[in-house]
Amino acid sequence: MALPRRHVLALAGATPVISFLPGAAAAAATAPSQPVAGGGSGSTPASDAADPYDSLLARAEQELTGGAFDPADPDFAAALDALDAEAATWWERFDTTQGRKALWADLSPASDPGMFGQSYPRLRTIATAWATPGTTLTGRQDVLDTLLEGLRFLGTVGYHPGRTETGNWWFWEIGAPRALMDTCVLLRAHLLPADLAAYVAAVARFCPNPDRRTNIPSLAETGANRADKAVIVALRGLLARDPASLVLARDGLSDIRDGGRNSLFRYVTSGDGFYEDGSFVQHGSVAYTGTYGSVLLGGAGQLIALLAGSEWALSDPAVSVLYEAVERSFSPVIFDGVMMDAVRGRAVSRERARDHHDGAVTVSRILQLAGGAPAAHAERWRALAKGWILRNEATPYTGLVGIPALARAKAVLDDPAVRPADRPTGHVVLADMDRVVHRRPGWACALSLSSRRIAAYEAGNGENLHGWYTGDGMTSLYDGDDPAAFGDGFWPTVDPYRLPGTTVDTRAREDLGTSPGTSTYRPVNAVAGGAALDGRFGASAMELAAQGSTLRARKAWFFLDNAVVALGSDITASDGRAVETVVENRNLHADGRQRFTVDGRRQPDAPGWRADLSGARWAHLEGFGGFVFPGLPRGDVAAAGSLHALREERTGTWRALNTGADTGGSSTPVTRRYLTLWFDHGLSPSSASYSYVLLPGASAAATGVWSLSRPVVVVANNATVQAVEAHRHGLLAAHFWQAGTAGGLSLSGPGTVLVRRAGRHVSVAVADPGRTGTELTLELPFRVRRVVRADDTVTVAPGRRTVLTIRVDGSRGHSHTAELVQ
Repeated sequence: MALPRRHVLALAGATPVISFLPGAAAAAATAPSQPVAGGGSGSTPASDAADPYDSLLARAEQELTGGAFDPADPDFAAALDALDAEAATWWERFDTTQGRKALWADLSPASDPGMFGQSYPRLRTIATAWATPGTTLTGRQDVLDTLLEGLRFLGTVGYHPGRTETGNWWFWEIGAPRALMDTCVLLRAHLLPADLAAYVAAVARFCPNPDRRTNIPSLAETGANRADKAVIVALRGLLARDPASLVLARDGLSDIRDGGRNSLFRYVTSGDGFYEDGSFVQHGSVAYTGTYGSVLLGGAGQLIALLAGSEWALSDPAVSVLYEAVERSFSPVIFDGVMMDAVRGRAVSRERARDHHDGAVTVSRILQLAGGAPAAHAERWRALAKGWILRNEATPYTGLVGIPALARAKAVLDDPAVRPADRPTGHVVLADMDRVVHRRPGWACALSLSSRRIAAYEAGNGENLHGWYTGDGMTSLYDGDDPAAFGDGFWPTVDPYRLPGTTVDTRAREDLGTSPGTSTYRPVNAVAGGAALDGRFGASAMELAAQGSTLRARKAWFFLDNAVVALGSDITASDGRAVETVVENRNLHADGRQRFTVDGRRQPDAPGWRADLSGARWAHLEGFGGFVFPGLPRGDVAAAGSLHALREERTGTWRALNTGADTGGSSTPVTRRYLTLWFDHGLSPSSASYSYVLLPGASAAATGVWSLSRPVVVVANNATVQAVEAHRHGLLAAHFWQAGTAGGLSLSGPGTVLVRRAGRHVSVAVADPGRTGTELTLELPFRVRRVVRADDTVTVAPGRRTVLTIRVDGSRGHSHTAELVQ
């Protein structure tokens, strides 16, 4: 099977892009001099000054094969076997008959862009195995001859300068040229000059520079696409010995030719790229750290390493943005080496690129970047990577990456001076991409929101056919004891109408993304996001405006040390269909019979069991944790839905989710067991509500005690305000949908507030996740004597009832904080 388009560069058996960067070159890569358009940086070449191309091509080859390693070393056995097995598969199926229309029967005709676009990566895989010691194809003349002839065939019938782009632009401008240039690097000593010139000309035709989309010259390339193209242009320049192309590639990272507007090394405030709060957006409105963000990290990191120490070395001091992204953008969304699905977009539907694959690829790219980064950054990243790799025993890193990545990881794992970092903890609001991540020592929770700014989903080219509700408040719990909950057959088997945390109209939906090209859906709601306090607590909200339905709801989540409290109010619809809120839909894996108890009584564990649990106070699922159902606060009169539970065995296929030309899934049935808890709000509910508490990792006994002791109280859950109070923490957290009062706090308009009292110390956080206000006034129900610290957007008027004035205009939903003393 062909690997997914972008991941073909980094997974086992493909062609990894992990570079080797000598120490001297690393120092040169970070020299703080300003890049100069059209000329070199003036740094000392890493190779023979008479011919720098050969040494840089050797470095590029090493990025593909891993360079010098011992094939007999057992640490490399799995990666070597994986490469050998995939290459042998394509080698054995290679069509060498006269009159053929393709190199492989399943990729016919080769004139079609989707077919040659997938053929080049297969040639690259065979070429990598031929150039790597220890495979069954290593150094074989018949393999070399067939590769050379296969390149000529594709260059004649498929990819050549005389053609016009049709179909998916990506195959023409990134997929095919990248695989072709990599293959030429591996075979360069055996290519006839005329053949090499023809291949370089084809790439120059369809990927002339990193700056523009060739088939739409007015469209500037951004983010991952720009990084990909910069690498392609650099490889083309090395193979053609063309210094102008190398300058073009290097300066493309910084967007020198367009004055830096699309530089990969700048924080953006809208559109594609890295945001200062850690968000990463691609395709204008999609939260994409885990795929496109990772590709950008890998492409830019590879090019920096490739050209380091040469006269074309990158010297843009703004590269610090890329360094900061490792801990600001990537670390929060990686859990034990697994990339959170909340930031993988339509890639969740790719069978051969699951969360552990994307996580491993990103870890390998971080280690790649560490080779050329300042020591302080590199030391922290290696510690993070070591922790991620060692903790993921369910899908081991060593079985997911190729030889170059494994060599770099092996150096870290074998170094006793590198101590594995613990799981990071804290609360992060990635406001610029409508994502929230709450991390505790044993678990993490990712919240996927959407708004008129950030898409609820992306689909297209046959991908993510059932992604309808992935951005409607999906709440993903990651547990250190079960890191494979979402990577083990979750997406083809989960009920796509019952994703955890979502409130849905149960209408039947049609498949998404069946037409060519990709598209996104952005709902009409403004509110999506929240506030973080002390990097430890959080409150978030989303105004649900369901697609194609009259369903509206006000949803809020409150994040504490050991709990997530979820509230819903004003749930209203008029379509005559049932509306549900899903508490959890947990993957129990292939044969799971995990114990499920309700109010201390064990329930049946066979698939097919279902029950009405209305009136239940708490429940517990073995291996997950507890659930508490606190009911409505005093004074709220909205109707709460009836609570239901279901054990079921579900069978599906990856093909039902993804029919993409190069990412389509198999039709092999996948079966998994699930435990589902949901509130049924009935047909066309009016002002319905719900409340529940998640206690990840809690025992059954602890859940029962929590239910009785009520350390967290629901203060309000209505159309005006949703609020909770955690007495042990001295915390009051609320989201106001309009001006109102809760727990003694008064807010002048829509916004999210957290106030914590610890002794005489008071900390406050306020945000406007709807981005509709200009100023908010918060009145505290107690006296404050002085201000310790306040953001410049916060003005404090101490007194018997202290008043804070917060300028929220232009803050894009980010938190405003203050520290006070009573």
